[in-house]
Amino acid sequence: MAEPKDKAKIKEAVKRKKREVYTPVKPDMQLGFIHNNVDCIGCRACEMACKDKNGLPPGPRFRRVMYVEGGTYPDVYAYKVNMSCNHCAEPACLPTCPTGAIYKRQKDGIVDIDSSLCIGCRRCEAACPFGAPQYIPEQNIVSKCNMCVDEIDAGRKPYCVMGCMMRVLDIGPIDQLLNGTHETKARGPNDQVVRQVKNMADPALTNPSIVFVPHSKGAVKNDG
Repeated sequence: MAEPKDKAKIKEAVKRKKREVYTPVKPDMQLGFIHNNVDCIGCRACEMACKDKNGLPPGPRFRRVMYVEGGTYPDVYAYKVNMSCNHCAEPACLPTCPTGAIYKRQKDGIVDIDSSLCIGCRRCEAACPFGAPQYIPEQNIVSKCNMCVDEIDAGRKPYCVMGCMMRVLDIGPIDQLLNGTHETKARGPNDQVVRQVKNMADPALTNPSIVFVPHSKGAVKNDG
């Protein structure tokens, strides 16, 4: 629940929100994630680094490592998909927020939440097709990955990236991650990337800022 000192701020934000017409932010440069589904070993070091950085209680996870298994013997397979907030070009969460707590940064396209304005209505949680917003019941707010903006502003990378022992997770300008011009250990010289893997929501919904080096059984054809 909001502190008494924040109530006036929230009330004014709601009034301002009602007067505004939502205009999508077109950032100067859009940062995004790349994850190598093939080489990820599923150690969850990224998850633990994220929970430690954000002081999260048991339950909420800003970053999630998902295990995918399938096939029939002898043609069986297993791989991992690692996702958090995708800092979408057209985030579904942002226009649903009644207080304007959610915003997209102009300089790098990171989507963040001002916790002092959040009233815990969970509309953003319902709107996001990727399950990124996480409800924190102890504080009655919704929070999520903000790509460790303090680290980004200091010229460093997010905790999840730095915690990855296999270097299969990284960040960079999303257009460069798509065309292979951004140098990263998450992608080999012959690796192709896709914007969607199996069981993932359609990227056309929000234009998420993430690409994958996919497992052969997990790739979904796209124009990336």
